[in-house]
Amino acid sequence: MKYALRRLAMLLATMLLVSLFTFVAFELISGDTASTMLGTEATPERLEALREELGLNRPLPVRYVEWLAGFFTGNLGVSTSYRQPVWDLIAPKVLVTLYLSLMSFTLIVAVSIPLGLWSAGRTGGPLDGLRTAFNQLCMAVPSFFTGILLSWGFGLVLKRFVPGEFPDPSVNLSGALRYLFFAAAALAIPRIAMTVRMLRSTIQAEMQKDYVRTAISRGNDRNAVLRRHVLKNALTPIAAFLSQTLAEIVAGSIVVEQVFAIPGLGRILVASISNRDYPTVQAIVVILAFWVVLAGMLADLVSQWIDPRLRLGGAA
Repeated sequence: MKYALRRLAMLLATMLLVSLFTFVAFELISGDTASTMLGTEATPERLEALREELGLNRPLPVRYVEWLAGFFTGNLGVSTSYRQPVWDLIAPKVLVTLYLSLMSFTLIVAVSIPLGLWSAGRTGGPLDGLRTAFNQLCMAVPSFFTGILLSWGFGLVLKRFVPGEFPDPSVNLSGALRYLFFAAAALAIPRIAMTVRMLRSTIQAEMQKDYVRTAISRGNDRNAVLRRHVLKNALTPIAAFLSQTLAEIVAGSIVVEQVFAIPGLGRILVASISNRDYPTVQAIVVILAFWVVLAGMLADLVSQWIDPRLRLGGAA
């Protein structure tokens, strides 16, 4: 419990620094937000009125505290390009990207761990080289190209979904999840291959240790030793690798959302950067950073849960 509280305190401190850096950086590069919003309609009187309305006349530390508090109250400022509250603009898209990321991560865990175990138990067979080559191919093909192939095969040929017509989750949740499944698969396939390769290598190294040889020499079933003992020890480094994978999924979703025309954070982030809509970019950057830091904290907690020795070390 003490370790979990320390990790939570580190998460909060990290996010405070990230939010401060993000706010100050965009304040320095964004220039006069009021002038950007008014454009050619800007007059001294209108500029002053808009600055007062947006709170731009307040000192920078006051604006930072108000902006930070906005993450808890839903007041993140006004989008300069869409002319509406930032939170109202990005809230539905946060859910879409969250669904996509969690679905992709679930696919990675559900497929890669059983497949890694199966592959590790069949090394040296006649098909081992073919499996390795196929695994390398899956790792080499980028997610966006996999997405194009899935969109063509399952969308245009098999008609399992209509590419470019993402259903509104509030109206048709099952249709939206079915649409997201293929994008999640495009994100997951290269990372499944990476996880399978790492798990296979870790298990093979673990199988060479003395305690495994001793257990097998005493008549224990090899597959039972693999599942009960070897997998537990192999999962500790895999947990850290999966946390990194979870963070990478968020970055990868930005590209995949473009391929499948999914209205998530990725699409609006790209559009906001193009339009220099810095209030929207600010909020999205902090949300993505929070997701990455949270993934790291969860990986540490899972590693502590898997390996009691790490729990004892964290409590010391």
